[in-house]
Amino acid sequence: MKGLLWLLAAFALAVALSLALRENEGYVMLVHAPWRIEFSLNLFVVLLAAGFVVAYLATRLVVQTLSLPSYVGAFRARQRERKGRAALVCSLQALYEGRFARAEKLASQSAELGTAPALASLVAARAAQRLRNFAACDQWVARAREADADWRQAVAAVQAELLLEERRYEEARAVLRELHAGGAKHIATLVALLRAEQGLGNWDEVVRIARLLEKREAMPREALQSIVANARVAVFTGRALDARALEERWRAMPESERAQPKIAAAAARAYLRLGNCRGAQPILEEALAGEWDPELVLLYGECREDASARIERAERWLSARPRDAELLLTLGRLCVQNELWGKARSYLEASLAISPSRAAYIALAGLCDRNGHGDEANRHYRAAATCSD
Repeated sequence: MKGLLWLLAAFALAVALSLALRENEGYVMLVHAPWRIEFSLNLFVVLLAAGFVVAYLATRLVVQTLSLPSYVGAFRARQRERKGRAALVCSLQALYEGRFARAEKLASQSAELGTAPALASLVAARAAQRLRNFAACDQWVARAREADADWRQAVAAVQAELLLEERRYEEARAVLRELHAGGAKHIATLVALLRAEQGLGNWDEVVRIARLLEKREAMPREALQSIVANARVAVFTGRALDARALEERWRAMPESERAQPKIAAAAARAYLRLGNCRGAQPILEEALAGEWDPELVLLYGECREDASARIERAERWLSARPRDAELLLTLGRLCVQNELWGKARSYLEASLAISPSRAAYIALAGLCDRNGHGDEANRHYRAAATCSD
């Protein structure tokens, strides 16, 4: 319907023009001595309109011809960008599919085509790292850093993660500290720094970062408490501390941490290694008062000083826990230290009756050896060798 209306309008305009031109008797005369040209006004109007159309088309043709190189360049740039984006998308797909060689190849193509070169280089670095080609991984990271300054933080974060996976903790920590010095202290980078400090054994820094993550609620509280506990234990077990340094570290810890059996056991062992049984005893007693733990009970029997007082305390515990095999074993060891042979034998046999263990068999065999019962001692040694505990 709309086309029909336009057609009728065109016919009406044509009729109007023909009527107007038929009634027009004007003429145009061009004089240039000795020549003179005379023609109708209608023809002049037609020629003028045709000349305008020809001039317009000629101008358009010249402009299009002159702009042809830039048009071709823009077309090629669009094609290049389209190929680069396709290569980048396919490289990401290949990376997540585990086809790392293909991912690195496609990411390299994307980077060469200039499509998100920093992102493409990071994808290639990840793929190279999974292929165990660490030299190529470092090269791709360097290219990503040079490709785009706006990607500096992203490149540093990915580089630190890759270094951590390669167990290059010192280099990873340097990258993360440089990143944090620039003001970027995100939760992800803090977690990465925590891993780096754990790998380097910097347990004080591990505790500090864990506390910071706890304030930000970045990780489950139980997980952070476990990390802190492991760091405390590592301090007491993995470093040679003198008596003064050990005392200072123990007193500097919060009471909530000192009450944890795992930490208390590590600290008590550190005191025992230094021969300071009097220092280990209150640690064990306080921890056991808060939470009963078999490991702490067994450590309580390893002290070599003031066995009588410890026997009295352990017997009070036994009145509340008469069938505790570890407590009975500890009492047997304490009685051996105090040369109470009969009580030691009864406690050790009671421990074995409740829960046979290799440690109890060995303790009873040693007691029999001291008392000159070699055959019985050998029998208990054989039982210890076959005991599954």
